Amino acid sequence: MLAMFVSAVEATIVTTAMPTIASELGGFSRYSWIFSSYLLMSTVTVLIYGKLADIFGRKPVFFIGLAIFLLGSVLCGFAVSMEQLIVYRLIQGLGAGAVMPIATTIVGDIYTTEERAKIQGYLSSVWGISAVSGPVIGGLLVQYVNWQFVFWVNVPLGLLSMAGIYLFLHEPKRTQKASIDYKGAFLLTAGLSSILIWLVEGGQAFGRLSAISLLLLSLSAVMFFLFFSQEKKAANPLISFSIWKNPVILYANLVSLTTGIILIGISSYLPTYVSGVMEQPAIIAGFTLTTMSIGWPLASSMAGHLLLRFGPFLVSFAGGISLVIGALMFVFMTAVLGPVWAACSSFFIGVGMGLTNTSFIVTIQGAVPREQRGSATAANMFMKNFGNTIGASVFGAILNGALLSYFASNQLTNTVDDVNTMLTNEGRKSIPSHELVSLQEGLANSLHWVYLAIFVFALISLLLILRIPRGKVYEHVNN
Repeated sequence: MLAMFVSAVEATIVTTAMPTIASELGGFSRYSWIFSSYLLMSTVTVLIYGKLADIFGRKPVFFIGLAIFLLGSVLCGFAVSMEQLIVYRLIQGLGAGAVMPIATTIVGDIYTTEERAKIQGYLSSVWGISAVSGPVIGGLLVQYVNWQFVFWVNVPLGLLSMAGIYLFLHEPKRTQKASIDYKGAFLLTAGLSSILIWLVEGGQAFGRLSAISLLLLSLSAVMFFLFFSQEKKAANPLISFSIWKNPVILYANLVSLTTGIILIGISSYLPTYVSGVMEQPAIIAGFTLTTMSIGWPLASSMAGHLLLRFGPFLVSFAGGISLVIGALMFVFMTAVLGPVWAACSSFFIGVGMGLTNTSFIVTIQGAVPREQRGSATAANMFMKNFGNTIGASVFGAILNGALLSYFASNQLTNTVDDVNTMLTNEGRKSIPSHELVSLQEGLANSLHWVYLAIFVFALISLLLILRIPRGKVYEHVNN
């Protein structure tokens, strides 16, 4: 739980400090790459670490991943330029890909199905705690100490978790001969990196249909084709496609992809709506998002108990219904309804996330033997991360496109960047009242399209859940 907290809090704690970091280091044009570099490496490596944990054991791979993550954290604090910080964040992400899936896999190893369902609920609460405490810790460190400590605070916590795993985790001796599919690892990394760079930077650093975009997409397609060919003939393939033939794993991973898309959409744009359209201060905007972080661990804890009684289908179906309700409330949200409506909508999304994520992890870990548990857990985490990346790209394109369309149809000379000004009270005072009204109307209209898209993904999630086989959670016979 401590290792998971270190990894989970990294995103929220850095977000708070980034304006200060950018003002000190300069290079605001590279701002997004501070997040993108970390996301790229952690998403690309998660599948590789999962396989390595199945081959060499959880403990050594966990140590290597967390050590790389902590090295990157230390280096980030010593960065003197934005370019250096981006490189060090790549190192951080390279290690982060191991922390979350292997910590979750260790739990799957040391607990029975009955215990695992309850413990996974506790593990999910780490996300809620990190979401609430991350911005607070980040803000306090920036204000009273220095931004460098935003990265360095990870080090003692990470070392403590390593000590705990070293002393108390006793793994069975590994008898199988280790063989690593290096060619598959290279092809997967190249293919994923190409498509993730296109998703993250397309429409910003270069056009979606530009020569660079076509090159990246072509490279990704070729690399994935070669990767699938390699996996079919590899003695010990990086990804075991046989586990995807299990309908429980297939549909659980597909729903994890769509819920990852939903999560990034709410997290990214709810504060924008509350601050810009409802004219609420940042602390209220943060509260509307915090309710999701409250609903998530509460639902996760309930899911642990409900899974054993009703099975994964009913629990995940209840989660899917909650996601649809929350998304529908966002579709009907207006400035008049106020932040309480936004907070309630966010809470329903959190409940849906807690019920689905916990039931999927427990079910997936029970559906495979121990020697495939690392890969199966990592595949589920990868789908969530990949969903986040797709969502950030899709919703960003929808918002920008809707805003430009609104400005054009109303014959306004505003640009998308003008929206930044109205997100603070001081900024709104500097805008003429008639222009402010039209900007707020444009932002509300554009975000409405984003929420409609989120509702569509919530419906898709529910339809996919309906394909999950009925029945109780079961443990693989070779466990």
